[in-house]
Amino acid sequence: FFVVIIVAVIILFSKSTITIGPGEGGVIFESLGSGINTERTYGEGFHIVAPWNRMIVRKVRQQSISDEMNVLSVNGLEVKVNGTIWYEPEFKNLGLLIKTKGEDYERELLDPAINAAARSVVGRYTPEQLYSSKRDVIEQEILDEIQIVLKNQYLLVTRVLVEDVKLPTTIRTAIETKLKQEQESLEYEFRIAKAEKEAKRQEIDAEGKAIANKILSASLTDKILQEKGIEATLELSKSPNSKVIIIGSGKSGMPIILGNQ
Repeated sequence: FFVVIIVAVIILFSKSTITIGPGEGGVIFESLGSGINTERTYGEGFHIVAPWNRMIVRKVRQQSISDEMNVLSVNGLEVKVNGTIWYEPEFKNLGLLIKTKGEDYERELLDPAINAAARSVVGRYTPEQLYSSKRDVIEQEILDEIQIVLKNQYLLVTRVLVEDVKLPTTIRTAIETKLKQEQESLEYEFRIAKAEKEAKRQEIDAEGKAIANKILSASLTDKILQEKGIEATLELSKSPNSKVIIIGSGKSGMPIILGNQ
């Protein structure tokens, strides 16, 4: 009889203890009471509960869910969007979340919110916008839509990532061709603009040189040229490798110099 009591105590104790792991939270379901106790959320560690009650343990750290959705663009074209959502339950309101939405609240609450937001946002854009330049904007708009739907629902969505947008092959090829042509056009316009700038630079440079030569020519009188010529002649006469012979003078009065070596 004593052994039976010990076994019963051990069984009772094992059913009355629970360990909540890292990143998890728990709420008590009171079988003899009013169901989910929404007043308290149990944190990590060892806990003792009445044997007639049940501890419901769920993850309360940030989690992610990935999905592929078929949605329609603004012009009615069906596209596939691959995305990932980061979410986490409100720790202190875990009991309220489970009591109002059930233990499978991801399927009951999160999935419909994601699908509704994705369809609403993607339906505002053309396939070309979805495929190329609007990815960041779409992510933020989907996040904003989900947060509006889940407001006061005890479930937080913190980030949305649109990983891929799949279009029909013909549409994707047409978009890629158009983008390539636009890029080539921009490159061609850049080369033309660069050539025009270079031509303008050369024109300005030539004009500057012409003005400088005109000013220089106007300032060089016959007397100045004669003085410069005499100075140059004197310098040449000082050279040890040159033999200078003055034969006569030209029309300008400048000496005529001949030299060997």
